[in-house]
Amino acid sequence: MGLWDKIFGEFVDIIDWIDDSNDTMVYRFNRYGNEIKFGAKLTVRESQVAVFVNEGEVADVLGPGIYELETRNLPILSTLQGWEHGFESPFKAEVYFFNMRQFTDLKWGTKNPIMMRDEEFGAVRLRTFGTYSMRIKDPEKFIREIVGTDGHFTVDEISDQLRNIIVTRYTDILGESEIPVLDLAGNQDQLGELITQRIAPEFENYGLELTQVLVENISLPPAVEEALDKRTSMGMIGNLDKYLKYGAGESMASGNNSSAGSAVEMGMGFAMANQMANNMAKDIDSGQARSSATPPPLPGDNWHIAIDDQITGPYKLQELNNLINDKKLTEKSLAWKQGMQDWQAAGEIKTLKKLLDKSQKTAESTPPELPKSGQ
Repeated sequence: MGLWDKIFGEFVDIIDWIDDSNDTMVYRFNRYGNEIKFGAKLTVRESQVAVFVNEGEVADVLGPGIYELETRNLPILSTLQGWEHGFESPFKAEVYFFNMRQFTDLKWGTKNPIMMRDEEFGAVRLRTFGTYSMRIKDPEKFIREIVGTDGHFTVDEISDQLRNIIVTRYTDILGESEIPVLDLAGNQDQLGELITQRIAPEFENYGLELTQVLVENISLPPAVEEALDKRTSMGMIGNLDKYLKYGAGESMASGNNSSAGSAVEMGMGFAMANQMANNMAKDIDSGQARSSATPPPLPGDNWHIAIDDQITGPYKLQELNNLINDKKLTEKSLAWKQGMQDWQAAGEIKTLKKLLDKSQKTAESTPPELPKSGQ
């Protein structure tokens, strides 16, 4: 079978590669003894590059197209001279196909939180996750530095190393940026662009091109996020006193009897009782508290007048004119009606002041009585 495999290999004259894996970066074309037949057809498709390696050295790099391999063009690749040596040609070569397309949606992230100093929160720990895209830029450098003799090189074989580079440089960039924690979400695009610029030269050392780095999520530890949520909630509550009263009323209305709810309700109840006691004390000090035995006045525009240290009334406005004419209601008389906080002098009340002034003008404009005849 070995002889027939040898003969079959000599007459296969098509060299190409179709990638159906989506993660293969470099593929070595398998030929018997690495021998290439004279006049063979080499097909290099778009987004591919073919690299010939002879005796461990890169012989040629061919871009997209169809090539006929002949001695006068590629003498080191011809095996025609080997027929006289019993099919053991001294001219052998390996063909490597490089996938030149972009490899996208490659994951990167911090395994452990990054410690940084923030002006508002002090020392904080951050986790970051994202994606990046890259492709082969220099096949010769990539095969010398990374691939070597690997006949099937995939993204997974180098992704860990590339991810470590990104995370390491990202840590430095984040510390140097001095962007506040609360503003990081609004600067993710700028961070991604800065990382791409800083790390691209290191990828080029491997023959690769870093095309894009995306920062998708920057998060705080769960305990810090919970504290931040509480702080945000307190800012949204506004007036704490009104919020406590509202919460107490809602709890009482819903009849919540749980132990935790009871404790909260008890605390709110004490706070409300204390507030009510303070308000009552202020009312007493200002003389606004009234005896519960005194009935409230009838509704309407009814006035009470203090006459000879006695409360009289209620009087309608037209009835007050009679009191004025009888000199029982003067500017110094004390008056009160529903809605007033305390007794006031009639001369200080706008409505009664008008009545008093009107009565005074009427008295001044009224002529005296005529004298009797004979006087």
